[in-house]
Amino acid sequence: MYPPLPWLSTSLLLVTGGLYLAHRTYRALRRRLDDERQRARQLSELHLATIEALALAIDARDQTARNRIRRVQVYSTGVARALRMSDNDIDAVSTAALLHDVGKLAVPDYILAKPGPLTPEEFQKVRIHPQVGADIVSAVPFLHPVTPLILAHHERWDGHGYPAGLSGESIPLGARILCVVDYFDALTSERPYQRAMPIETALLLLQQESGKAFDPRVVETFLQVRAALSDAAERANGDVPSSSSVTEIAHAHREIFELYQIAQTMGTSLGLADTMALISSKLTNLVPFTASALFLHDEATQSLSCRFATGGDSELIQQLTLRSGQGLTGWVGRNRRPLVNGRPAADLEAAGANLPTTLQSALICPLVWGERLIGTLAVYHVSPSFYRDDHRRLLERVCEQAAAVIHNAIVFEQTQEASLTDALTGLPNTRSMLMHLGRELARADRLTTEVSLLVMDLNDFKAINDTYGHHVGDRALREVARALRSAVRPYDICVRYAGDEFIVVLAGCGRDEAERKRLELQQLIDEIVFEPSAGQRVRLSISAGAAVFPHDGEQYEALLTTADSRMYEGKHARKRGATEHQLTPGAPS
Repeated sequence: MYPPLPWLSTSLLLVTGGLYLAHRTYRALRRRLDDERQRARQLSELHLATIEALALAIDARDQTARNRIRRVQVYSTGVARALRMSDNDIDAVSTAALLHDVGKLAVPDYILAKPGPLTPEEFQKVRIHPQVGADIVSAVPFLHPVTPLILAHHERWDGHGYPAGLSGESIPLGARILCVVDYFDALTSERPYQRAMPIETALLLLQQESGKAFDPRVVETFLQVRAALSDAAERANGDVPSSSSVTEIAHAHREIFELYQIAQTMGTSLGLADTMALISSKLTNLVPFTASALFLHDEATQSLSCRFATGGDSELIQQLTLRSGQGLTGWVGRNRRPLVNGRPAADLEAAGANLPTTLQSALICPLVWGERLIGTLAVYHVSPSFYRDDHRRLLERVCEQAAAVIHNAIVFEQTQEASLTDALTGLPNTRSMLMHLGRELARADRLTTEVSLLVMDLNDFKAINDTYGHHVGDRALREVARALRSAVRPYDICVRYAGDEFIVVLAGCGRDEAERKRLELQQLIDEIVFEPSAGQRVRLSISAGAAVFPHDGEQYEALLTTADSRMYEGKHARKRGATEHQLTPGAPS
């Protein structure tokens, strides 16, 4: 054998060393790549956890469609798989489904909660949310293209969407999927502006919009897989984790939503009773109660009287009138400070109504408009010590809004009453009479019944004014008004028509009854002994004429003309009779 060559040994050593070095380098590189993949996976999981937390916070703001993002995610991901998108693109759709409405953080809550149609300016505020959402997520290093899907999820297949007006295949497929699923979920969820729609109706509308708003292929795929995905969507709702932070966000936005709803309610009615009924119906979602009540302050008597009450034992509360400082309500009115968990029976006892009540705790807040006390708003509960400081805070916010509205309602009612009431006599005026007579004539025509009209004039009224002055004449008119009001039925109406004329409307009254009532009223006024001044007495009298619907006319103008004519005939006959009486020899003076 030949001895080994020195150069061959050296070569073998070099080759072996090189292979070992390459192996070590490969293993080090592989470990580094594995570490980087692990860090990337951990970073991705961190991003996903952050995204989900943000998505849950956004979802918690929505008081009308809680957990909707999970439903949208399940449906969108299912459609993406059915369309055989790549795993990377499916992940992008799943992430975008969670965050597609993140831009609504820039839309005011009152717009999102508005029950009616949006104004053009409000809709422009809503239209910015895809761009805002895309700007928010663009800085996040996603492993898949999420930003374009969020930006385009309100684009339409026909090019009439926003923000860019893209159309057809130029819209990312993931965005087209989100658009279809989001529309379906909105239709089948309770919203401030619409009730939840039956699934069959929503699917029909989806088909009608296929090829217009939506990609036909996406719509067809959604219709095929929806039923299979519905159970998974419901399970996803149940899997949403609860946390104190998410609960607090939801609670805070529920307060905003309910306060906005109450504010909206306050603007829908001018009448006090209607306003309070609407407020109470909304308030119970914010501050639970068994009964609620409004007490109005009377500055002249320094008292608070219940003007509205609803709920348990409301019939007891409605009877209450309390002086300032008296009972719970009087204490709140005098001190203008809220009272929490007072004993409701204390108000009943203070008012002298020692009746049993099931109500055990009261929360009462003052209603102050400017510097003026309007009254108090109270809620009651059957549980002892039911109300907390949070309830007080919320009721105070409601009272801040309600004080001005209730003040305006009071002014409206006073103005309305003044517009229908004669200021001198307190009787209804001509406007009130025409409204009442119109209703009675319509009812009589419908039921084939009669309505009588008595027109009356105070005799020799000018002489009273000329002799004693207008202030005495005004007093005479008030005396006549009191007498006439006392002599008509509660459902009839006695009106000061003009000057010294009065009108009585008698429902369901024919000729004979009208004639008896005419004579009765004349005799009633004849018996009044009026004192224009101390020691002087004047007898008052009226002339009256009657007209009956439908015999004397079918419109109130014809009835008034006929009754007025008969009244003047009676007046002249009465004067002739008086003159003949005075000229008859031996007649008593």
